[in-house]
Amino acid sequence: MTDPRHAYDTDHGRYYRDPAGGPDLVSVTNVLSAGVAKFALVPWAVKLTAEYCVDNRLDVARRALGDREQLLKDIKAVHRDARDRAADLGTRIHKRAEKMALLAPFEPDPEVDPYARQLTLFWERWGVDLEQDIVAAELTFAHRRLGYAGTGDLMALLRTSWRRVKGRRTKQLWLIDYKTSATRPASSVYPENAMQLAALRFAECVWLPDDTDGPVPPIQRTGVLNLRQRSHALVPMPGNRRTHRAFRGALETTKWLHAAPTTYPALLPPVAGTQTTRKAA
Repeated sequence: MTDPRHAYDTDHGRYYRDPAGGPDLVSVTNVLSAGVAKFALVPWAVKLTAEYCVDNRLDVARRALGDREQLLKDIKAVHRDARDRAADLGTRIHKRAEKMALLAPFEPDPEVDPYARQLTLFWERWGVDLEQDIVAAELTFAHRRLGYAGTGDLMALLRTSWRRVKGRRTKQLWLIDYKTSATRPASSVYPENAMQLAALRFAECVWLPDDTDGPVPPIQRTGVLNLRQRSHALVPMPGNRRTHRAFRGALETTKWLHAAPTTYPALLPPVAGTQTTRKAA
């Protein structure tokens, strides 16, 4: 996750401040976190925790006798620490990718370099001209009527149309979201990735650098570009109207959850002696 302009964190996740002065807009990734079940996260967390306990079994056994409370805290933190490290690396990769797409200078980062090389390889294999084919990077899309906003990683022209012009495939405008992982294969995606892309594709406007509104470009294809240390893959995703309707359902769920109270008053039984019965009547 990057740090887009106008985005800020709240107790209910990320929101965007509208530069036009309207109500704040919930972020697309916030909607997917709150309104879509993450079935893969629990097995992942269990796996990491189990591996930690097995790999450190002697230390765990020793500490269980004399340092139980701190041991439990450390074990519970295993998956959270791994998640935070992965999120931090993902943010740095996204920032590098943005600078590379815009031909801007960047700071060296050995951890990011393998992923950056895969991005360069992707551009080379698809014949992407960074000066001609990159339409936008880190562009924020907004839908004020529905109340959400989100930032797209990349819009680029790729030769993916089957219509040939002078013996060459024609270019299509792609909205691409980068996904990074140290363990998942480059071909793997999650269904909600399509919802994220559809939300951006069918937004009402984009926010330009001067904080004015601009039209949403005529996006023709949507996909996930998986970047791994030694591989990469562009996976087309169905960012269509049907997928957007699914996102809108998650959006409504998210809004309800964010507005719902955290506690409700308990129902008390009637005071003894005041209940009217048929016999007493």
